[in-house]
Amino acid sequence: MAKVEVYSSGHCPYCVMAKKLLDSKGVDYTEIRVDLEPAKREEMMKKSRQRTVPQIFINNNAIGGYTDLHALNQSKQLDSLLAQS
Repeated sequence: MAKVEVYSSGHCPYCVMAKKLLDSKGVDYTEIRVDLEPAKREEMMKKSRQRTVPQIFINNNAIGGYTDLHALNQSKQLDSLLAQS
């Protein structure tokens, strides 16, 4: 199974939707709350070059936010990414 990380915040509806999509696929992921750990926001920005949450990484590759994750799911590419280790 792939290593999945989700940088998120507690008040973000797109974060909730991204986590629900991953949950619906039975994916184990690590949630990193940038609102609780400000240093993690800097880490996220260095890795993704983005400021907004969620930022999703699969096997250390930046996927983007919820809309990018959803698009991968709609195009049937998400399952193959999640199957890689």
